[in-house]
Amino acid sequence: MKHIERGIAAVVGSAVGDALGAPFEFGLRGDFSARFPEPGGGGEMCGGGGWEPGEATDDTQMAVLVAESLLQRGALDLPDIFARFQQWAAGEPKDIGLQIEDVLTNGMPWDLAAPHHFRGNHRAAGNGSLMRASTSAVHFARAGQSATMDAARRIAALTHGDRAAWEGTAVFHELIRRTLTGSDPRCALPDTLELVHPDHRGRYATVLAPDWHPGRATEFNGAVWPCLGSAVWALRTTHTFEEAIRAAIDIGGDTDTVAAVTGGLAGALYGLDAIPARWTEPLHVPLPGFGGRVLRLGDLSTLARRLGRESD
Repeated sequence: MKHIERGIAAVVGSAVGDALGAPFEFGLRGDFSARFPEPGGGGEMCGGGGWEPGEATDDTQMAVLVAESLLQRGALDLPDIFARFQQWAAGEPKDIGLQIEDVLTNGMPWDLAAPHHFRGNHRAAGNGSLMRASTSAVHFARAGQSATMDAARRIAALTHGDRAAWEGTAVFHELIRRTLTGSDPRCALPDTLELVHPDHRGRYATVLAPDWHPGRATEFNGAVWPCLGSAVWALRTTHTFEEAIRAAIDIGGDTDTVAAVTGGLAGALYGLDAIPARWTEPLHVPLPGFGGRVLRLGDLSTLARRLGRESD
């Protein structure tokens, strides 16, 4: 499978996981399988909880904004990404995290808004930077290990003042980079952990350990490290894209983001053909604040293809 094909699958897979998980957010463990007990039975893109069938959430919306900035600006332009985030927030999206909303609306400049929030709240390790990382991971993969992890940290820092969020996003970037080359991301974990900042390496080593499972989490999976750990667990304990997404949503809690992160990794690993058409056909990504634009499968595929090619 070619690098570019895996990149497209990572972006589409993340969006699919997001849309599938959204109606089950904050639900109980096993809710997805209780409603859809037979894999492959259909109807899973059910909508609900304010979401249309196949509608992606803020996770994918912000990922698209990052992608379009990278492509239109031709480089990592952090003030431009932040301005796009602000325009999106002003468009009143259906879902926006409290932390991200505060950072985007607190009136501070792009490079001070997240630190200002962190100083006042002392909590900024949510998974909101990880959830949107599929597109940037694909774009920076060809730049190599150091460059992709640095870009992840810098984009994460736009909205998250806690370095824990930067490190989780950097791990995701590196796992995607390894997977796009044909490596198994599960085998890349030990080397990747060595690249995590020492202050945060221990917590990531715990949740990414082979024997860890979501039942051992000490924090809600809305935090960045149990979210990433849950996604890796879902990948590690299954054998197909569909199985991985089902496992991720069945964890409960922040199901759209855990499934989005899982979908990015599983998409890159298994490829676009492994993502069921019944999940991609209704997929759509509204962009509040941008003139009523709605992206669908073809748009996401084109976006991802350009991200991979224009990173060369």
